[in-house]
Amino acid sequence: MATAYHNLSDYDFNSVPNAENMRFGIVVSEWNNNITGPLLEGAVTTLKKHGAKDENILVQTVPGSFELTFGSAQMIKSGKVDAVIAIGCVVRGDTPHFDYVCAGTTQGIAQLNAEGEIPVIYGLITTNTMQQAEDRAGGKLGNKGDECAITAIKMLDFKQKLQKTQIL
Repeated sequence: MATAYHNLSDYDFNSVPNAENMRFGIVVSEWNNNITGPLLEGAVTTLKKHGAKDENILVQTVPGSFELTFGSAQMIKSGKVDAVIAIGCVVRGDTPHFDYVCAGTTQGIAQLNAEGEIPVIYGLITTNTMQQAEDRAGGKLGNKGDECAITAIKMLDFKQKLQKTQIL
């Protein structure tokens, strides 16, 4: 569903499992920090609302969005987290750089999900204008960081339930 039809921060609080025993890694791009900062704040606040403990939220920065894949992979290898949230922001400019960064980052995160045992949540905002990014980082369309946190909790719950299921 397009964000224009759904506020990123609207969700049913009671539909989200308790995150008390879950460990989260957040890899956040320093580039466009005016956007990634509020996204990070939204993710951390939402994780805590659902029971995540401060000591179970590990935050690391990378220079730009393209580096989110490497940062996420390293966080997974550390063994310190159960899920990773990758947060970045790419705003279209005058060159094809936007297309390469968006495609490469998207493909890298998708590959980590397809081949890995730990969910990596796609928190990359890709917009045509800075205003569109601001609208998705706590502006009129909510905060993508909130949505990423909820997704991380639900994916860990999904994994835990699947692991408990036994087919006879």
